[in-house]
Amino acid sequence: MGEGAGLKEKDRSFRETGSIFDSVTAKKFYDWQTAGGADDVMRLVDCLERADIQWCAIGGVAVNHWAEEPMVTQDVDFVVTAEDVDRAVSVLSEAGFEADRFQWSVNFRGRSKVSIQLSTEEVYLAFPQRAVAADVHGILLRVASLEDTLTGKLLAWGDSSRRQSKRIKDFADIARLVESHPDLWSRLPTELQMQIDKPPGLPSA
Repeated sequence: MGEGAGLKEKDRSFRETGSIFDSVTAKKFYDWQTAGGADDVMRLVDCLERADIQWCAIGGVAVNHWAEEPMVTQDVDFVVTAEDVDRAVSVLSEAGFEADRFQWSVNFRGRSKVSIQLSTEEVYLAFPQRAVAADVHGILLRVASLEDTLTGKLLAWGDSSRRQSKRIKDFADIARLVESHPDLWSRLPTELQMQIDKPPGLPSA
């Protein structure tokens, strides 16, 4: 199995639409922006798929799938099921990624500027069970469901210990999700509903 093993249906649909040229262009642009990040991300996907590990990308990568306008991010956050955490660390380390363990995450560094982080917080551990196949920057992978992607971003935005610049990006990502999927506005906490315009057409409370 190669990149995106287990994503054959998505891959077939992707090729049948004739969008392979656009995908290659997107991948090259992402690679240029991240100094070789496409290779690191594809190696990550290949390792997890070959090991048959349940996983999915969260954070900005997942937002880029669900939002209409993707934005390049050098952070690749992902999660696996609780029983697969140690195995994921093992297979990625064997593939040449350098791993650093922290209380709620394992950070990996490959050959590029991309920063890869495996979150081990309990709230994310069920996300892989609801993951969907996706094409992000021309790379086939798995991402969290739309609802889980929003949940993750709300948790990140609400974490006062995060740097201001990170929380500002979290806010922008939430706004991007709402613009693309107006029904999500009703799931926002009141504080965010006061800052993010209510999409037109939604029923009054």
